[in-house]
Amino acid sequence: MIGKAIKKMRANSHLSQEKLSKLVNIGRTTLSDYEREKTDINFETLENIANQCGYKIYFIGNNEKFQVKDLLRKDI
Repeated sequence: MIGKAIKKMRANSHLSQEKLSKLVNIGRTTLSDYEREKTDINFETLENIANQCGYKIYFIGNNEKFQVKDLLRKDI
């Protein structure tokens, strides 16, 4: 689910994997792994990716369990 959202945010922002990875200071293959959900992503990196794509993310949770509730735009 997170990988699909990352890919959609990137595509909607007209950014290549190469360009977005440079903006957030990660390797292009790492970004690809996030999009394909081959690698787990931490909140800070996810937030940075979202911000570079013009999105804000919100997490809703109880205790130590968190889940993505909404990505500000409705088109994801």
